[in-house]
Amino acid sequence: MTAIKHALQRDIFTPNDERLLSIVNVCKAGKKKKNCFLCATVTTERPVQVKVVKVKKSDKGDFYKRQMAWELRDLTEVDAKDANKDNPEFDLHFEKVYRWVASSTAEKNSFISCIWKLNQRYLRKKLEFVNVSPQLLEELPKAEESVPSGESQSVAGGDEDALDDYQELNTREEQDIESMMEVCEYAISNAEAFAEKLSRELQVLDGANIQSIMASEKQVNILMQLLDQALSEVDNIEGKLLSYEEMLQSVKEQMDQISQSNRLIQISNTNNDKLLDEIQFLVNYMDLSKGHIKALKEGDLSSPKGIEACINASEALSQCMNVALKPGHDKLLAVKQQQRLFSDLKDTFARRLTNHLNNVFVYQGHDQSNTLAQHTAELTLPKHSPLHRDLLRYAKLMEWLKNTQRDKYEGLSRTYVDYMTRLYEREIKDFFEVAKIKMAGTSKDGKGKFATLPRKESALKQETESLHGSSGKLTGSTSSLNKLAVTSSNSKRSQSSSLLDMGNMSASDLDVADRTRFDKIFEQVLSELEPLCLAEQDFISKFFKLQQHSTPAQGENVDDADGIVHSRPPSEHRISMSEKDMVRLMMNKIFQNIEMELNSLIALGDKIDSFNSLYMLVKISHHVWTAENVDPASYLSTTLGNVLVTVKRNFDKCISGQIRQMEEVKISKKSKVGILQFVTGFEEFAKLAEAIFRNTERRGDLDKAYIKLIRAVFNNVEKVANESQKTPRDVVMMENFHHIFSTLSSLKISCLETERKEAKQQYTEHLQSYVINSLGQPLEKLNHFFEGVEARVAQGVREEEVSYQLAFNKQELRKVIKEYPGKEVKKGLDNLYKKVDKHLCDEESLLQVVWHSMQDEFIRQYKHFEGLINRCYPGSGITMEFTIQDMLEYFSSIAQSH
Repeated sequence: MTAIKHALQRDIFTPNDERLLSIVNVCKAGKKKKNCFLCATVTTERPVQVKVVKVKKSDKGDFYKRQMAWELRDLTEVDAKDANKDNPEFDLHFEKVYRWVASSTAEKNSFISCIWKLNQRYLRKKLEFVNVSPQLLEELPKAEESVPSGESQSVAGGDEDALDDYQELNTREEQDIESMMEVCEYAISNAEAFAEKLSRELQVLDGANIQSIMASEKQVNILMQLLDQALSEVDNIEGKLLSYEEMLQSVKEQMDQISQSNRLIQISNTNNDKLLDEIQFLVNYMDLSKGHIKALKEGDLSSPKGIEACINASEALSQCMNVALKPGHDKLLAVKQQQRLFSDLKDTFARRLTNHLNNVFVYQGHDQSNTLAQHTAELTLPKHSPLHRDLLRYAKLMEWLKNTQRDKYEGLSRTYVDYMTRLYEREIKDFFEVAKIKMAGTSKDGKGKFATLPRKESALKQETESLHGSSGKLTGSTSSLNKLAVTSSNSKRSQSSSLLDMGNMSASDLDVADRTRFDKIFEQVLSELEPLCLAEQDFISKFFKLQQHSTPAQGENVDDADGIVHSRPPSEHRISMSEKDMVRLMMNKIFQNIEMELNSLIALGDKIDSFNSLYMLVKISHHVWTAENVDPASYLSTTLGNVLVTVKRNFDKCISGQIRQMEEVKISKKSKVGILQFVTGFEEFAKLAEAIFRNTERRGDLDKAYIKLIRAVFNNVEKVANESQKTPRDVVMMENFHHIFSTLSSLKISCLETERKEAKQQYTEHLQSYVINSLGQPLEKLNHFFEGVEARVAQGVREEEVSYQLAFNKQELRKVIKEYPGKEVKKGLDNLYKKVDKHLCDEESLLQVVWHSMQDEFIRQYKHFEGLINRCYPGSGITMEFTIQDMLEYFSSIAQSH
C-alpha cells in the first residue's frame, strides 16, 4: 500500500499541488468487484482545501486516473456500520449516500480516523460519526499531541518525504552486510558496539592504504628510467627508416614510367577490339542472305515450302531492320545502303503478300451454290475449317504485315470482312429459311388451335422424323418462304395454345410430336450457329494476331462489353481493349444478320405456339451459359444474350396471356361447373414445364411464373364460384381446390408448397361448409327448434328453465320430434344424396368423401341434440325417433343403392 500511495502522490496529486494523507482500497457495496481508492488530500497552498478523491486504474491497467472528488465540507455523516465488530463496510453521506466496502477493517479505521482529524483541524462544521468506536477517534489526537509542533504536518502524510529519500539496498550490499553481521555475534543485540568495531576497522584500513602508497615510490622511479631508454631506441629506428625511404623513392619513379607505357598500349588494344566488335556487329546483324532476298522477291506463296521460306525470310528481314544501332552507325554509307535495301524488300514483299491474300479472300467469297444448297437442305451450316486451316499458314506473315505495313494489314482485314460477310449472309439466310420451313411444318392440319399441351408425359419421348433427311434443293425465295409460313399458320390455327384449351386434347400425341420436333429444330439451329461463330472468332484472333499472350492471375474477373462480370480460367489469354473491340467489330460485320434471323425464327415459333417460348428459354439460356464459359466476351455470348432478352419477354407475355384468358373465362348458367378448364390446364402446363425446366439454369423464372399462374387460378376459381348459379359456391371451391391440391402434391413443386397447403385448407373448409349447409335441409324444423333453444340459453335463460318457455316446452319438442321418424329421416337423406350427386362432378370422385363427411356431421349433430334434450328437459323421457345405429344403416344403404 505504501508503494501505491507513493505512486498516487507522484502521478496524480503532486501535479495538482495536493498532499495525500490517507488511502483506502474500496469497492462499491452490492456490485461486481471493481476496486478503486478513496484518498484524503489537502492542498499545499492556503487557504487549505480538504477533499475526498476517488482514484481508479485505467482500462488498460498501466496507470491511475482521477475519477471523482468531493469537498470535505460537503460531507455530512460517516457511518462505520458497526462499532463493536470488525466490519469493512462504511457509508459516506454527501449529496447522496455512497456505500463502500474496504479491503480490510484496518484500512477503513485508518481512513475514518484521518477524516475525523481533518474535520477537527480544518472545518468549523463538525461531522457526525455514526457507529464509530470512541477509542478509534481518540487514538490519533493523543498521538498527535505527543508530536512536536514542527512535525505535526507529517502525522498522516510525512512518510512521503521519507519515501523520496529512501534508497533500497542492492543484492551485493545486502550480502556484504549479512557477512559482517555473521562475523560479529553482537551485531544485532548491541548495535552501538557493532558500529564502534566497524569504525576501528575502517581506521586500520585507511592506515594500510597510506603505507602501501608510500612503499610504491621506488618502483615508480625504476619504471621512469626504463621509459627513457625506450624513447632513445625509438629515435634510432626512425633514423634508419628515413634512409630506407629515400632509397625506395627512386625505384618508385622508374615503376611509374613503366606503368604509364603499359596503360597506353592497353588503350590501343582496347580500341582495336571495340572497332572489330562494331564491324562484326554490323556484318552479323545487317546482312541478309541471298536465299532470304530471293524468297522475299520471288517466293511461292501458294505452296507450304514457299510459305515457310517466306516466313523465315520475313523474320530475318525484321531482325535486320529492327537492329538497335548505336550512335553514329546511321552515318555510315554501308549502313544507309543496307537500310535502303531492306526498305525496298519490305515494300516488295508486302505488296506480293497483300495481292495473294486478296485473291484468296475473293475466291472464297464467291458463290458456292451447290455446297450451300446441300447443307441448307440438311439444316446444317457449311464448315469453314478447311479455309481457316489453309489461311492460318499465313498467320505469321499477317503478324509481320501488321508490324511493318499497318495500312496494308488493315486493308486486308477489310477485304476479308467484306467477302466473308457476303458468304455468311447467304449461308445463314438460306439456313434459317430451311429452319422456318421445317418449323412451320410442325403445325397439324385440321381443326383446333396451335399445339395444345399433352395429357401424358411419355408422349414427350416419341421419336420424331430425322432433321437430316434429304428434302431437295432450296429453290424458294425469302418472300415466298415467309408467305408459305404465314399462310400455313393462318389456315391451320388461329391463335396460340392456352390453359383454357387443356380440356380439349383431341390430338395430344400430334401436339407432343410437334413440340418435340420444334424443340429439336431450335436446338439444331443453335448447335449449328455455336461452333460456326466460335470457330470464326478463334480464326480471326489467330489469323489477324489480335491476342496478347499475357496470362491473367488465377480466378481473375473480366468485364465483357455488357458490364457482366465473368470469371475467366487462368489458362486463357487476355485481349486488350482495342484488339478486343476490333474482334467484336469484325464479328458484328461478318454475322450482322444472325441476331435478326434468330429474332425472326423466335417470332415464328412463338406465333406457331406460345408455349414454344418455354423450350426456347431453356435452350437459349443453356447456350448462353456454354458460350460464356468458353469466352465471356465472345460475339456469340453477346448475341445470344440479346436474343435471350427477347425470349424471356415472350415467356413473360405467354404467362400474362394465360392469366388474362383465365380472367376472361365465362361459365354456362345451365350446366354444373365441375373442374374448371384452366385448373386442369394448369396441371398440364406444370407437367410440361417440369419436363422442360428440370435441372436447367432458368428454374427461377419458372418458379416466378408458377406463383403468378397459381394465384390467378386461385382468384379465378373463387370468381367463378361466386358467379355460379347452377352449382353451389362451396362445391365449385371444394372440387377445384381438391384438384389443385392433388396436382401440387403429385408434382412436389417446392416453390408452391405454401399454395399447396392453402389449397388443402380451402378444400377442407368448403367441404365442411357444404356438408353443414346441406344437412340442415333433411331435419330443417328440428334444426330450427334447437337453434332457438341455444339462442335462449345464450340470452341468459338457464338450461333447466328452457322447458318453461312457451315456444320451447316439452309438448312443442315432442311435436317436432314426431315429424321426423326414422322412415322420414331416411327419405330426406336419400333426397340429399341425389342432390349432392347432381352437384358433384365425376372427375374428382368426391361423392363418397362428401357422403362420409355428412355422416360424421349428422352423428355430431345428433349427439348435440341429445345433449340439449338431457340438459334442458331433464327427466322428461323424450328421445329421438331414431338412433345412431339407425343413422349408420340409413347412410350405408343409401350409398350402396346408388
